[in-house]
Amino acid sequence: MNALSDNMRAAILMMLSMSAFTVNDALMKGASDEVPFFQAIALRGMMITAVLVVVALVWGNFTLRAARRDWGLVLLRTAAEAIGTVLFLTALFKMPIANLSAILQALPLTVTLAAALFLRESVGWRRLTAILVGFVGVIMIVQPGTDGFSIYSVLGIAAVIAVTVRDLAARKLTATVPSILVALVAAVGVTAVALVAGTGETWVTPSGKAVMQMAGAAGCLAVGYISAVTAMRGGDIGFVAPFRYTSLLVALILGFVFFDEWPNWLTMLGAAIVVGTGLFTLYRERNAQTPTIGLRVR
Repeated sequence: MNALSDNMRAAILMMLSMSAFTVNDALMKGASDEVPFFQAIALRGMMITAVLVVVALVWGNFTLRAARRDWGLVLLRTAAEAIGTVLFLTALFKMPIANLSAILQALPLTVTLAAALFLRESVGWRRLTAILVGFVGVIMIVQPGTDGFSIYSVLGIAAVIAVTVRDLAARKLTATVPSILVALVAAVGVTAVALVAGTGETWVTPSGKAVMQMAGAAGCLAVGYISAVTAMRGGDIGFVAPFRYTSLLVALILGFVFFDEWPNWLTMLGAAIVVGTGLFTLYRERNAQTPTIGLRVR
């Protein structure tokens, strides 16, 4: 009974995490109407960095100590995080949030495939078949060659590739590296990239509404990260990981309510295929390899 209670508590935390991440996306999309692209990323990055520093101090694990190999992986992960953030937000500001969220649901599939190709992790024919079927679902979401196609969907796929590299780097980190250190370095890295890239923009003085949106986005990232870490440590991985798909449901609701967006039937069918194959992949993976739930600094 206690194990079940732990699992249910962890599942609720995972749903909270995915919901917080998606609300962050919606708030950044809203702020994009007023604040220049890199300025928005930089301001949010400064806020989330401050929050993570406070969390690290409260948790008592504010340290920069790590082996040289781990630092190399942390920096690789940070670079992938920064690239993924820019690609993701570029797509987010120009396409429906639910469509982009549907593309991101392919992440468990791409991580599993990349782990097999580059880390030589064992992947059976069932999971390989599910991955191939899932990619068919992604094509249905992107809809190349039709009126529903957008170049920003390609950027969404590129963001998935960047996040896959990020999560593969996280898989190779030793257990001695604190999660909060990895998150903090990523936040600083993304902020630094935005500050440098933003030198070509004309920055503005954001309104109170825009500041609240970016502050809310930073707060949601903090809640999402802490909830995800707590969920993955407090429950059975195989039970908890599938609840990450809560983000797609939340994206559908936010897109409809706040942006008057709703995916067409082909996108919905593709999303269902991607989610279904992702769930199957997580189910097959539960006894083989722990799924990676990374920090979404974007």
